[in-house]
Order: sequence, then C-alpha cells, then structure tokens
Amino acid sequence: MTLKLQKQSVLIQDLGLIDYQKAYEIQKQWVDQVINGHDAVLILCEHPSVLTLGRLASLKNFMIPKDAIEKKGIDILDIDRGGEVTLHSPGQLVVYPILDLRNYGKDLKRYLQGLEQVAIDLLKDFGILADRFLGRTGVWVGPDKIVSMGIGVKKWVSFHGLAINVNTDLSLFNLIKPCGLNVQMTSIGKINSEKVKMEVVKERLIERFCEHFQLRKV
Repeated sequence: MTLKLQKQSVLIQDLGLIDYQKAYEIQKQWVDQVINGHDAVLILCEHPSVLTLGRLASLKNFMIPKDAIEKKGIDILDIDRGGEVTLHSPGQLVVYPILDLRNYGKDLKRYLQGLEQVAIDLLKDFGILADRFLGRTGVWVGPDKIVSMGIGVKKWVSFHGLAINVNTDLSLFNLIKPCGLNVQMTSIGKINSEKVKMEVVKERLIERFCEHFQLRKV
C-alpha cells in the first residue's frame, strides 16, 4: 500500500460494549466529519449479540429461522457494508476505521489487504500464525476463520471494518454460515487455551494499525 511519508493523525475512540445501532450512528457522524477534513478516527468496541446482513446476504445462510433467532434476543439488521451475514457478540473486538482513502491511493482492494495485514500482525503478537485465504476476505488460522471483514465507503471515507474473535462465544456462529461459508470460527482465547485481556488486544491493535497506515495518535 502506498502511504504518505508524513504521518497523519488519528483519534482513538473506545466505545466499550455498545448497541450496534448506536455505534453505527457514531460512525456516520465521524464519516461526515472526516469528509469535511477531520483527522482519521479509529473506533474500537464490542456489541451485544447481533447478526448483521451485508449487501450480499442471503437467508439460505441462516441455520435456523430468523424468528427463532430473534426469540433468543439476537437482533438481525440489514446494513450498508459489503459481504454476507456475520455475528457480533461480547468478547469480539470490532474495529471501525474512519479513514480518508484518498491518502491511500483510493484502492479498495489494497485497503482491505491492509486491514488483513493489521490483523495478521496483531495475531502474531499473541503467538498465532494467521494468513489470508485466496479469493476470500478476512483472516484465517489454518482452515478456521478468526477475523471477519466488511467495509463501506462514502466519498472515499471508509466505515465499518473488521471483527476479531478474542474471547467470543463461538457456539453462536452455529446460527449461521459465517460470511456465507461452510467454515468453523475460532478465537485468540480458544487457540491459546486461555481468556485474553481485551484491553491488551486493543493496545496491540492500535499499535499495529498506526504502524501499517502510518498514523500517530492524537
């Protein structure tokens, strides 16, 4: 990815555990501000259990009827990102970069690869060897998927982003075919056989993100 030599500034906003729709409204507000010249913003959060449906989502990727899922207290939302159905739940670190992609060559494919590389570098910090899977977005550990991705762009400013399974309840993924795939999901906690401190993961994520996208915290 071609980056500017002079580092740009990024504001870090940690929203903690927050309703998906509330976080989305915050994203939209920051997108408009970045379009109007504000520094980049990196939002970190977790969500109560929710299924989100990207532009390509199909009901055939639900393993049980939608109303049965909703009776479990899990919301199902149509959203304006690319990709299929995915799950967010507590223990999963959700990352929303609000970046002006005009600073990065206006190349969506390379931007997605950049997000994947941030996640790969992050996982290496926890002793996990992860990689891309040819022809699919996200990050994988062997045959299992650990990071899901989907983005939106408005006037070359990015929103939505990536979801990293840290201490996620992986049984919830049995409700769907994650990202429309017959795949098993994994997590940092499962691979390392111990619960991981979310604050430590956030700190490392910020470091890796700023390194890759040549940003400095404000």
